[in-house]
Amino acid sequence: NLSFATKAFSQACHSQERSFMPRITRRSFMKKAAVMGAALTAGPSIFVPKARAYWAKKSLIHPEVNNLKVVGVTDPSMTRSLETNIDWLRQEELVAVPIVWQNMDKLACGLVETRNVEQAWKTIFVKPPRKSWSDAVVAVKTNHIAQQHSRSAVMSKVCRVLTEIVGVKPSNIHIYDACHGGDLSRKTPFKGLPEGVRIEDRWGGSNTSTLVPRPWHDGENKSRCIEHLVNGSVDILVNIAMCKGHSRTYGGFTMTMKNHFGTFSPSPGHQDQAQEYLLAINQTEEILGPIDKNTGKVLYPRQQLCIVDALWASRRGPGGNPSHQPNFIAMGVTSPVVDYLVATRFRQGKMDWPIDTGATGRFLTEFGYKPADLPNKGEIIDV
Repeated sequence: NLSFATKAFSQACHSQERSFMPRITRRSFMKKAAVMGAALTAGPSIFVPKARAYWAKKSLIHPEVNNLKVVGVTDPSMTRSLETNIDWLRQEELVAVPIVWQNMDKLACGLVETRNVEQAWKTIFVKPPRKSWSDAVVAVKTNHIAQQHSRSAVMSKVCRVLTEIVGVKPSNIHIYDACHGGDLSRKTPFKGLPEGVRIEDRWGGSNTSTLVPRPWHDGENKSRCIEHLVNGSVDILVNIAMCKGHSRTYGGFTMTMKNHFGTFSPSPGHQDQAQEYLLAINQTEEILGPIDKNTGKVLYPRQQLCIVDALWASRRGPGGNPSHQPNFIAMGVTSPVVDYLVATRFRQGKMDWPIDTGATGRFLTEFGYKPADLPNKGEIIDV
């Protein structure tokens, strides 16, 4: 039955947590997912829980990729010339698309630890229970505030992997920014997307009330989130973020975690307990996926990939054209870990940009981790 399958999967995950490199196989994971699906055929959907479940800190989110691993690549040949302080259209002209795509394949292989590109991407993207890949629904969160936006090369690579390698229908891929995306399709008409991929602009906006867990107001308050995540119709969430400066409240930067101020309403993030709100929304079922109410373990991962597109980046922000051109891309599966390492090792360590170490440290501690837990001596793994 469902409780037995859930318990079995949770125990399997728990047995791997101390090593931080899960050895759960795709076959065992999908077998348990199938059992869950069969038990639910005649009952309510697992993706719309009647009560809020709380994620257990330090528990696995992605079942097949090291949750604490972040890979990065720096390659000046990803752009054709060095030009900073330029707009998105000029950046598009300078990006060397084939080289960006090749490097993103290397990142995927480095994350999974394989030389097989197809195997790497198929390991990163986990098929939802009770669905074929052709029926899976994918949402891609982009950052459309101000002048700096996702480059087409990065966006199109993700979408082409999903359609050409994984098997998702193009029409089931939705690119959105629920806050600043009103003119997304007009201002950033991404090139190279598979025909049928939908640029949804605000996709209805953050219009549906949902409970936000601790540490924001002790988990007793609600905020608004995009409906497609609250009702569970989105199976897979991909987070493509920029690398810009921001308020010290958020660590002094905006990357993958704050990118979800365009998934959840950003308003509470500019009021009392703003930092707690940022940490809390990134622990919700809307972002992480359905959670077992008894164990706090993720039953199926929704946010399966986080990318920081720093081909161009900024010390300050969030407005204005980019101040630097690092030609850098980072990738991981756990948003707070991605942000912590890119902030400490890239923004502060490589670029010498200031960060708020107290706020940034909470990106680990509020998720149950400490710097000593991170692999590769707490460094981004270069590929």
